[in-house]
Amino acid sequence: MPEKQYKKINGHGHLLPNPEQIPQFMKDKGYFWIENDRSYMCQGNWKRPITAPSFFLDEKLQWMDDQHIDHMVVITLSQLYANGLPKQAAKDMHSWYNDYQGLLQAHHSDRLTCGMVIQPAYMDQALKEIERCVTKLKLKVLCLPTHYQDQDGQWRNTAHESVDEIWELANELDLAVEVHPYDGQKIIALEDKTWRFHLVWMCAQTADHYHDYTLSNHHNRFANIRVCYAHGNQYAVMNQGRRRQGFDGRPDLFKGKTHPDNAIGHPNIFFDTLVHDPLSLEMLIRRHGVSQIVAGLDDPYPLGEMDGIANGYPGKVIDEVLESGVITASDRKEIWNDNVLRWIGK
Repeated sequence: MPEKQYKKINGHGHLLPNPEQIPQFMKDKGYFWIENDRSYMCQGNWKRPITAPSFFLDEKLQWMDDQHIDHMVVITLSQLYANGLPKQAAKDMHSWYNDYQGLLQAHHSDRLTCGMVIQPAYMDQALKEIERCVTKLKLKVLCLPTHYQDQDGQWRNTAHESVDEIWELANELDLAVEVHPYDGQKIIALEDKTWRFHLVWMCAQTADHYHDYTLSNHHNRFANIRVCYAHGNQYAVMNQGRRRQGFDGRPDLFKGKTHPDNAIGHPNIFFDTLVHDPLSLEMLIRRHGVSQIVAGLDDPYPLGEMDGIANGYPGKVIDEVLESGVITASDRKEIWNDNVLRWIGK
């Protein structure tokens, strides 16, 4: 009997605005812009090559057709978290960008579910923007950085108690939340070389957020929220035993905290599949269960699961754990479809 067909949903993808869609003030202030020939994305003195045509909408939709991907969750651009920016600058940036995301979703609701972004350093402003995005733009995925810089210049993760009002509102509004790392080079005093802040420290950032999120019992306190960790939260999966040992060995350091094992397999904590190899995905599945895994490609970045990079293709690591017997064909359908729908609340 042929395999039953189902809609494939990519739970972690990205889009760039066209250069002309970005307001002039963004370039004038050095906040973010795209070169007119679409060769680079730029921010201040930093620039990154645009490595695939599918960074842009028309090409993305064609790429999705070519790869038999029916729907995509458009995660907000990390460069637009607005860490360290003045209050008005953060407001202007996020008002424009969330409007852009809202229009994308409104015009392509059959293909795209889009996220919103806010800056926790300016709490009243952030709460108002969430309300606006949900009520006026109909956005239901809140994209939070793992870490933010408060008004005193202190870096904190967004599971810190200073961010509780955002979690409370997200819980009230029944939002999905994507937790994604960035800005590691601003937090960690190491030389920026060999892509270390993407290849090593991004994974550490998600593990740090998960550590506080679960110790603080957010997964039970805010029971209407479904949170998804980018890049499979790889380090946290491997680190579970060490966290358990620390909690049990030094209970004096964890007064009032929730045991790390309480979050294992929790129905409101999801992880995407962007872990790059089948052994890592197998560990994630065995630790948290198939039901908590969502397909996530991080396309079209070079670290995403992209066609044309080595021998990769979208969904390769999912196919590899199927071929090795870790999951069944039914499990694969859950990862590509059912679990993503549960996370985003559809």
